Parts: sequence; C-alpha cells; structure tokens
Amino acid sequence: MARRKTWREKLTDDKDLPKVAKIEGAMSARWGRGTVVVPAPREVDEAMRNVPKGRVVTINEIREHLARKHQATIGCPLTTGLFAWIAAHAAEEAAAEGVKRITPYWRTLKAGGELNPKFPGGAAALKTRLEAEGHRVVPRGKRFVVVDFERVLFKL
Repeated sequence: MARRKTWREKLTDDKDLPKVAKIEGAMSARWGRGTVVVPAPREVDEAMRNVPKGRVVTINEIREHLARKHQATIGCPLTTGLFAWIAAHAAEEAAAEGVKRITPYWRTLKAGGELNPKFPGGAAALKTRLEAEGHRVVPRGKRFVVVDFERVLFKL
C-alpha cells in the first residue's frame, strides 16, 4: 500500500497549476463569462502568510487577489477553499514538528467574517487565536464570526 502524503507534501504538489481557463458550459451559469484561475496550492498559502497579526482576510479576498495576479475574471472558489484547508493543516503539521513561523491560517475567514470550522481545531481553536490577536468573535446561530471584520480586512 502506498504511503499517504503529508499535508506539506500536498501543499507543494502543484499538479501543473496555476491554470487559467475560459469559463464555459455549466460553469458559465454560475460564474458568468470570462476566465477562471485555478491557483496552485502554494499561491493560496503565500496569500494567507501575508496577513499580518491583528488583520484578517476572507477566502473571497484571496480569490480576487489570485484573479488579479493571473489576469483572470475570477479565482476558482472550490480549489481556493480546498487549498486554504490544505495550507491550514500543513501549518499545524509543521507546528507539531516544532516549526515556529507557520501560516497564520486562523486569520483566513469565510465570507461574511465567519470562522472556518474545518480548519484545525475547529471554530473554538480559531476563536481563541483570533481573540488573542485582539478580535472579538461572537456566535451567530451555530457559527462564529469576527465582529467588524471589514474594519481589519487586509487587502492583498
């Protein structure tokens, strides 16, 4: 049986990405016209690494940044979210091995300032880290959001 890849190996496996493709067929009903960039995992990680302490970014901001970088109409929502998840797990994997400077994945939020419960430790761990950096996190139904996240949104 083949050995499972580590999170960091997954993060560095670019699989011929990034790739810019024309939006057509079923995609055009959802995303409109133009082009979509499917980023490389490392590009998503790099964007997440650039967010300074006390600031936050949303997945949508990362997508817009990647679209501008590759002169595409949009950044792929599916792969950008998936690669952010891989980057978060790779960061925790590195931290478990003693690496001090890891990707601050807890600063990457979903749309509307929502914490991503699929990141390592879930919403509770993200809440703790964000509050330690001065953010106020409150429950909204079963979800948690950063209050006034727009005020501290980091522009990539």
